Amino acid sequence: MGRVSERLPDFPWDKLLPYGERARAHPDGIVDLSVGTPVDPTPQVVRAALAEASDSPGYPTTVGLPTTRQAAADWLARRFGVTGLGLDTVLPTIGSKELVASLPMLLGLGPGDLVVHPELAYPTYEVGARLVGARTVATDALTSVGPERVSMVWVNSPSNPTGRVLPVEHLRKVVDWCRERGALLVSDECYLECGWEIRPVSVLHPDVCGGDPTGILTVHSLSKRSNLAGYRCAFVAGDPAVVGELLAVRKNLGLMLPGPQQVAMRAALEDDVHVEEQRTRYAARRAGLRAALERAGFRVDHSEASLYLWATRGEPCWDTVAAMAELGILVAPGDFYGPKGAEHVRVAFTATDERVEAAVRRLAEVAA
Repeated sequence: MGRVSERLPDFPWDKLLPYGERARAHPDGIVDLSVGTPVDPTPQVVRAALAEASDSPGYPTTVGLPTTRQAAADWLARRFGVTGLGLDTVLPTIGSKELVASLPMLLGLGPGDLVVHPELAYPTYEVGARLVGARTVATDALTSVGPERVSMVWVNSPSNPTGRVLPVEHLRKVVDWCRERGALLVSDECYLECGWEIRPVSVLHPDVCGGDPTGILTVHSLSKRSNLAGYRCAFVAGDPAVVGELLAVRKNLGLMLPGPQQVAMRAALEDDVHVEEQRTRYAARRAGLRAALERAGFRVDHSEASLYLWATRGEPCWDTVAAMAELGILVAPGDFYGPKGAEHVRVAFTATDERVEAAVRRLAEVAA
């Protein structure tokens, strides 16, 4: 039996380690803009809910608390106009990455199955497919996919890494294509609350899917919107038949979001105040970094949403990574996300105000 690791690509972030060391050698320390890790406090309303629920001696259920699942459905309706979701359409997960990585396995995909994902994409879409021996195609044009059977199609809007938002008309065509081909459409919507220049839309919105979730799953995370990356709170919503299949398999595997986190997740989903406060913080950091990058000779493409700026100055991305590391700034190379990112870097604006201001000052030296 071969090792599982042999089926998977090398972990890309390991290649960034020497550049991180170089950036840390800067006299004023590193400004790490390579990952989208929240740094601001977890909202007090969430921490209070977690503390209140901390006496939790029994096992949680895989299906999750009805109140938590209802809060998720209500959030999608209140914030994004998604209607008609019942409790059987929502399932809490232990963060979104574990779901993205394990979804092909949980749904029984394997050799002979084809998974389609965007050309520039979160690497875990491919990892999950390769883990079960399925094939992948990276394309933004589904019409270019041949007549063979497609089992799963990933879309990601707002996009990681580019921040691109797909319009309603495009998403509607994707839904129609998947239904015609009998493919499951999975929409990674973890940055849905992070729109800046345009309002992102869920594929479960009636204007996209006609109010029918059949053949559709959406993946949602509270890590970014609520600074809950450490809590691992996320959920999947959509086709009740597919959600039911996920539930049946996850029960057997013992995949359960801890009970206190489920209570905290409900509190986060029901409170919009902390979301707007966090948006204000990110908007200021985004504006400062974008202006500084452009003054330093970068062009920022897309980036109308998410927590990243997709920047280029027309050179190989690793040259940019090296030059930024000399300034004590660590950014992610675009080719982590596919060959089309070979001349871009992804710049996160999730660092503290002080670190973002440090990056702005250092970029000003380049501009000068």
